[in-house]
Amino acid sequence: MIGARTTVALRVASVAALIAVLAGCATSRNAIGSPSARSLTSALSSVPHRSLAPMPVARLAKGLIPPTNRWFGGLVFGDAPQPVFPLPLSFGLTQTGFAFGVPPVTTSANTITGEFAPSVVVDVAAASAEVTAYDQASVTIAQRASDGSPIGSVVIAEGSPIVTYTAAREGSVGLGQPYDSLGNGLYSRTVDGSSYGLQTRGRLDGNVVHLAKGQTAVWFAVPKGRSVSQLAPHVSALESVSLSYAVTGNKASTTLAYHSVGNSMIAALPSQRTALIAPADCGLGQYPSVYGTLSLCAGNSLSWNSPALAASDVLDSRKLTDAEKVELRGTLAKDVAETPPLPTDSYFGGKALYRLANLLTIAHDVGDDSVAADLQKQLSAALTKWTTPNGCTTRSTECFVYDATAKGIVGLAPSFGSEQFNDHHFHYGYFLYAASVAARYDSSLIPHLAPVMNLLAADVASPSSSKSFPQLRVFDAYAGHSWASGYVPFADGNNQESSSEAVDAWNGLALWGAVTGNRQLETEGTWLLSSEAASAKAYWTNFDTSAAVYTGFEHGVVGINWGGKRDSATWFSPDANAKLGIQLIPMSPVSDYLGGDPQRIASNVREAAPGGFTVSFGDYLLMYSAMSGKSASASALTTARSLPDKFIDDADSRSYLLAWIMTR
Repeated sequence: MIGARTTVALRVASVAALIAVLAGCATSRNAIGSPSARSLTSALSSVPHRSLAPMPVARLAKGLIPPTNRWFGGLVFGDAPQPVFPLPLSFGLTQTGFAFGVPPVTTSANTITGEFAPSVVVDVAAASAEVTAYDQASVTIAQRASDGSPIGSVVIAEGSPIVTYTAAREGSVGLGQPYDSLGNGLYSRTVDGSSYGLQTRGRLDGNVVHLAKGQTAVWFAVPKGRSVSQLAPHVSALESVSLSYAVTGNKASTTLAYHSVGNSMIAALPSQRTALIAPADCGLGQYPSVYGTLSLCAGNSLSWNSPALAASDVLDSRKLTDAEKVELRGTLAKDVAETPPLPTDSYFGGKALYRLANLLTIAHDVGDDSVAADLQKQLSAALTKWTTPNGCTTRSTECFVYDATAKGIVGLAPSFGSEQFNDHHFHYGYFLYAASVAARYDSSLIPHLAPVMNLLAADVASPSSSKSFPQLRVFDAYAGHSWASGYVPFADGNNQESSSEAVDAWNGLALWGAVTGNRQLETEGTWLLSSEAASAKAYWTNFDTSAAVYTGFEHGVVGINWGGKRDSATWFSPDANAKLGIQLIPMSPVSDYLGGDPQRIASNVREAAPGGFTVSFGDYLLMYSAMSGKSASASALTTARSLPDKFIDDADSRSYLLAWIMTR
C-alpha cells in the first residue's frame, strides 16, 4: 500500500488544513465517508454539548484552544504551575518570573530521573503569567504586572537550548547572580558546573539587564566541552516552530522548522539522530537527558525519518493451513457464543467492539459465512448505537458529547479520567479500528458511522487548530509519541504508559481514512502510526541498554515515560507482566513493529513472565513471544491452546490469539 503511494507532504499551519484532511477527497467517488466542512459542523452541532468535569484554572489567553495533553500543560492548568521539560532544558514559572536549566540525570534500578533544575533564575517583577501562543513544539508565555498589563514574554521550545525573553515595555530583568562579560553583548555564567550564555543588546548593570521595549535577552545552555563564545554564532531569538511531514515509499518523515531572527541550533533525540535528514552539522556538543544523549545541531530545522508502517486490520490468512482453519472455526463458534454483554463505557466498550471486529475478520478468513453474518450484525448494531449523534440526549452511556469549554469529544460513560481528557487516543483507536472493519465488509454503514467517527478523529488528530479542536491534541511531533494526561497535574511533566494503544489509535485512524476514501487522512494516520511505533521501540520496549543513561537500570522495558523521568512502573500494577503487557495490548495485526530482535523479545518475556503465561496479559505475552523464532512460536501456540480463559484479555479472544500466532 505505502510503496505505491506518491509523496504527500502536508503543511499543518492553517485552519484550512483541518477541512482539507477531514474533508479529504470529498469529490472523489471513493470518498463516501469524508465530510465536507458543512457536514462536519453539522455533526458537531448534532452532538449534545456538555462538560462532564470542570476544566482546572487555566493560565491561558482568551481565544486559545485549551492545550490538553501537551508537554507544557503543567504551565497552563491547575492552581499553581508545574515544571515542564522542553529538552534539553527544564523550565518553570516563579512568582515573579521564570527559571530553567539542564536537568541532571540520575539512574537507579527502577527509575531514570531528570528533575527540574532551576539553575538560571530570572526576575521580571511579574505578578502573573499566561500562555499567549503555542504550536507543535514551542510555547509563548506572557509575564504580566499586577494590573494585567504585559511586561514581556518568554518563548521556549522542545529541542531548543534557547530561552528568549522579549520586553513588552522598558524595564529591568533581575539575573540573581552576576554574569561575566565576553564583549559585544555576550555574557556567561557557570552554575553547578554547567555554563549558560546570555546574549542581549540591553544594558547590563550588575545583576540587572535594562531592556527597552522590544529588546530581547536570549539565554542558552552550553554543552560540556564547549564555550559560550563557540555557540554564540548559532544563537538568536526564537519565535515559533512549524511542522511538516510526508510519507514516501518506505519512509515517514517529520520536519520541525524553528523560526528565529537568525541562526539557531537544535538538540536531536537519540532516535532522531540515527535517522537524521537535516541538519548535517550535529557537532556542537551533547546534553544529557533521561532519553539518552542529545546531539546539538547547527541549523533552523530538524528533519528525520521513521520506517513507514502500513496500517492493517487483517492477519495473513494465506499462512493458515486447512487444519488450522478447521481449528479456528471451532474456537470461533465458542468465542462468539460466549461473548458477554458489551460494556457501556468508552474504554472497555471500545475494546469489546475491537474484539468483535477481529472475530469478524477471522470468520471471513476461515470461510464461516454464517458466523460472519452474525458478527457483522452484532458489530454494526453496536457501532450504530455509539455513533448516533444525539444519542446522549436520551441515554447516559454508549454515546458521545462535545465539551465546548475544553474543546473535545467525550464518550459516555467516561473511564480512566477521559472526562478530564485523559487517554482519548487509547479509547478512540478501538472505535476507529472497529468501524473500519465493519465498513470494509458493509460500506452502507459509512454514511451513518462517519459523522461521529470523523469527530473522534478530529478530537485526537486534527491537523490544525480550529474553533472546535486543537491541532494534534495528543501527539508530540518532537518527541515522536503521544501524551496521555489531559491537564498534566504533575511535577515530572506529562506521561504516557501504553505505547501500544497509542500505536493502535493511529492504525485505526489510517484505516478509517482508507475505508472512507480519505487519502489525506490515511496519510496523516500513516505518519502518526509510523512515528509512534518507532518511538515505542526506541523508548519503551527496545531501547539500547548499552547506552550510558541505562547504566544501573535493571529492566528491559519502561512502563511509563514522562517528560522528566522514566519509570519501570504502571498506574495499576507493580508486576513485571503488567509493565510489558501494557506495551503490547491489543496486539493488533500491525503489531509486527514490535519484532526485529528475537533475543530482545525473549529477554523481555523472561523478565515479564519468569513463571509462565498464567498471568495478567498472558495472552499478549504469548503473542509477543511468538515473534522470537520458530521454536518460540510453536511453543506459544501449544500454550495458547490451553491458556485459561481468565488470562485472555477482554479485547482478545481464543480465536484471535491462536490466529495471530499461527500467522507468524
